[in-house]
Amino acid sequence: MTKDTMAGAAGRRRAGSGDPLGPNSEIGRKLKQYYDELVSDHVPDRFAQLLSQLERTEPAPKKD
Repeated sequence: MTKDTMAGAAGRRRAGSGDPLGPNSEIGRKLKQYYDELVSDHVPDRFAQLLSQLERTEPAPKKD
């Protein structure tokens, strides 16, 4: 085995065992951070009221 082949195999083992996202881990972290911030944002009272009204006026979906 050459040095390059051994280095490539070692890199694949490290990426596979430690971080499931591999080279995309930074993108995954940023997306998770953005999603967490978005989910934790406060919903304005007026918007919550409108959603509540919509839920009351929509008919329930039929279950087949």
